[in-house]
Amino acid sequence: MLKAIDFFCSGGGATCGFKMAGIEVLGGIDIDAACKETYEKNNNTKFLNADIAKIKKAGLKKEFGISRNDDNLIFIGCSPCQYFTNLKTDKTRSNESRLLLEDFQEFVGYYRPGFIFIENVPGIVKKEGSPLNAFKEFLRKKKYGYVEKVINAKDYGVPQNRRRYILLASRVNKNIGLPKKEINSNLNVKKAIGDLSLFFPITAGHKDDSEFMHSAARLSELNLKRIKRTKENGGSRKDWASDPELQVPCYKTHSGHWDVYGRMRWNTVSPAITTRFNSYSNGRYGHPEQDRAISLREGATLQSFPLDYDFYLANNVAITKMIGNAVPPELAKRIAQKILEINQKTNGKIQDKS
Repeated sequence: MLKAIDFFCSGGGATCGFKMAGIEVLGGIDIDAACKETYEKNNNTKFLNADIAKIKKAGLKKEFGISRNDDNLIFIGCSPCQYFTNLKTDKTRSNESRLLLEDFQEFVGYYRPGFIFIENVPGIVKKEGSPLNAFKEFLRKKKYGYVEKVINAKDYGVPQNRRRYILLASRVNKNIGLPKKEINSNLNVKKAIGDLSLFFPITAGHKDDSEFMHSAARLSELNLKRIKRTKENGGSRKDWASDPELQVPCYKTHSGHWDVYGRMRWNTVSPAITTRFNSYSNGRYGHPEQDRAISLREGATLQSFPLDYDFYLANNVAITKMIGNAVPPELAKRIAQKILEINQKTNGKIQDKS
């Protein structure tokens, strides 16, 4: 039976997807202790709070009961991506994130799992200082076959425009591929959060103290005027750019970035859910009809988390960070299904030869 370890697991987006596909996830590892409750309560599996740069390689055998050279073992290595993103980030944390793939590589070399899954931002492919090429050379030397591609999560069951770098590697079957793209006309904002908006309408500043977390950020008086002037279902700041009172000073002489202060559209997928998705001024995160930014729960839903997936964190900033940085569960589910398919074909070939 296939089983997985989720490195850099955070709140468990990849773990959730793999479990939905029927793969046993033995546990997750993350340096952030605040992830523990969210990870364990939602996924009913072990969370190891540790820095993988400091863990003894053999220690994972005791923690999770794994062994070396196990064909049925999967390592998930979706490390934080600050160094490779185009967004502004803390420089210290950014440089640290650059080294995480190298740390993960050491565990792959020691345990030689049957399968490896990596997800990151597209910038990991070309950015100077990226360890990706060295990692791929390492895979070749260790006799892994692999496939890599920059994909869009909207082609894999996630209702958002989210470009991601994917690498899937196998030691047991070199003839591998990624899941096929899906054509789904119902994959849009309306299908994802329309019922939630209809049956549970809220206003800016609404605070939901329940675990459902349908809370919306407060808007300043000026921003409330702006969003009320923004056309429903896809309007942008163009709708009020000529109004001196509403115009944003930094955009007076700048004609780009029209998504900022915009509303989402019902009949398309959402923009990428970032760590600031609940902020009206940080992208096209305005609700299609209601005068507010999307709620925490709506952001999680657009990331494809199940409605009963709860986030046990101290504040909204931590929650949006966890949701925005997550591997969308539906994307992870399709990767896991592909691994199951490859594994079944491999076992079938082995049985035929016996």
